[in-house]
Amino acid sequence: MDEYEQKKQMLTNMIQNAVKEGVCIAFSGGVDSSLILAAACREQKKNGGVVFGVLFDTFLHSKRDEEAAEKVALECGADFAVIPVNELDNPAILDNPVDRCYQCKKFLFTRLKEFAAEHQCTVVMDGTNKDDGTAYRPGLRALSELKILSPLKEAGFSKEEVRRLAAEYGVSVAEKPSNSCLATRLPYGTRLEPELLGRIAAGENYLAELGFRSVRIRVHGNITRIEIDLDQISSFITLREDIVARLKDLGFVYITLDAEGFRSGSMDLL
Repeated sequence: MDEYEQKKQMLTNMIQNAVKEGVCIAFSGGVDSSLILAAACREQKKNGGVVFGVLFDTFLHSKRDEEAAEKVALECGADFAVIPVNELDNPAILDNPVDRCYQCKKFLFTRLKEFAAEHQCTVVMDGTNKDDGTAYRPGLRALSELKILSPLKEAGFSKEEVRRLAAEYGVSVAEKPSNSCLATRLPYGTRLEPELLGRIAAGENYLAELGFRSVRIRVHGNITRIEIDLDQISSFITLREDIVARLKDLGFVYITLDAEGFRSGSMDLL
């Protein structure tokens, strides 16, 4: 058995045990959590048990992602639940501090553990993978404190291996680009205003509809910095006038295209 197959077996064992005890999966509709949900539903069909895919309906995540998540949950055959949460009610998050991700994860997963207890689920899982440990991820500390199980990370799955297994399982979002919360579009210390977050989400949705895969609209005061995949820059230039017009309609002032292209966590470089 090669290393990849060993990882698959380890993942299967963890998920089998969790499903028997009842499992709640923090589910965003991205490839990582979708793989965990699909794997759990496969085990549930074989041996019974309880599986909930739970989505947080929040101010810091795109509604487009939420619609896609429900579709994937239905494909998997999971019990799907939505927990409305307003992270901006938490003063520890409101001004986008450097440890925002920790504060936010603690806030959200505390609520998820309450949901799990209400539904007789012993195990709470998320989709953190091995590669997430190589970047600035203060939220991982909250997961550890709350004893959230991250089976992909525990089994040593890289993002590439996650996509490979998701494709093997027929997960429809196996190639979906990664996304992150909208607070990552703003410098640390910036007040998280719902109106601005809504404009950022609308701008990113527009660019996605034009066919741009990985899109981030980073806002530095009046300057808007757009990150897209480098191989799509020529497409952006072709559509430049329409894009600028649309973003100005949304209230953005100075609109720039980042010559380095899309890279996750670029605000952490500041």
